[in-house]
Amino acid sequence: MPYGPGGAADLSARLIAGSAPAYLGQPVLAVNKTGAAGVVGSNFVVNAPADGYTLLSARVGSQMGVPAMNKTIPYKWDDFTMLGLIERNPFVLVVSPDSGIKSFAEFEAKIKAGEEMSYSTAGVGTLLHTGVAVMANAMGADFEKLIHVPYKGGGKARAAVVAGQVDFSFQNLSAAAGAIEAGQLIALVVSTPERQKIIGNVPTAAEVGHPNIEMVIGWSAIYGPPNLPDEVVNKWVDTLEKLKGDAGWNKMTKSLGNIVDVRSPADTRAYVAAQYEAYDEALQKLGLRIE
Repeated sequence: MPYGPGGAADLSARLIAGSAPAYLGQPVLAVNKTGAAGVVGSNFVVNAPADGYTLLSARVGSQMGVPAMNKTIPYKWDDFTMLGLIERNPFVLVVSPDSGIKSFAEFEAKIKAGEEMSYSTAGVGTLLHTGVAVMANAMGADFEKLIHVPYKGGGKARAAVVAGQVDFSFQNLSAAAGAIEAGQLIALVVSTPERQKIIGNVPTAAEVGHPNIEMVIGWSAIYGPPNLPDEVVNKWVDTLEKLKGDAGWNKMTKSLGNIVDVRSPADTRAYVAAQYEAYDEALQKLGLRIE
């Protein structure tokens, strides 16, 4: 896992590590290898032996957002062997109950008034970061007025909002769901076309008048180093297909607010390519690309 404990990436990887061995026939060890918004762990895997024993809990930030934003990192978005998408992660805009903000309309009024507001992320180039840029652009707000406060992982970014250290965060529903349910966070909008069952009272991006915010959606996949042997790829394709029908894994994945979406290696590559191209263009327009 290229991110720290407690965030959406960590939770997703640990569910795979707990469920996949029943179909793989051997254990999976989940290891947090953090740093540089997921680049350290991702670079470790892209340079690992192509034997199938070192794989990556691939995330939208480290595998799409960072490569779209920063052209100087040591890997490109398509340098990996893609074994399969496993889920999509709705994003939710959250504030602290002490913020005084009770609705998206109140949040939007503050942003459009040019008020300085701080937000927490899991690092530069993660979707928690680029997603705020896309949201601000969709709202016609001044992104430069928003103060970026990066943390080492989504769990710490969430905790910063709960503690009142920052004003808001736009992050994975799976990472924020528990704090929302406990009343530690208020959810203002979710980035899916439909409302999500576990936060059924929270409006969608279209309902608040900004359907372009739907571009901000996370995902999890399993990647490996380049040139993995066909037998490794086929074994994981078979394993993920079996997980798709695994009642326990489905229940746990959905309980975090994730959408089960198991795809083949080819379909995964096409999905990531389309999102990468959209973000690459948007980040260039916003002047956020690092060349």
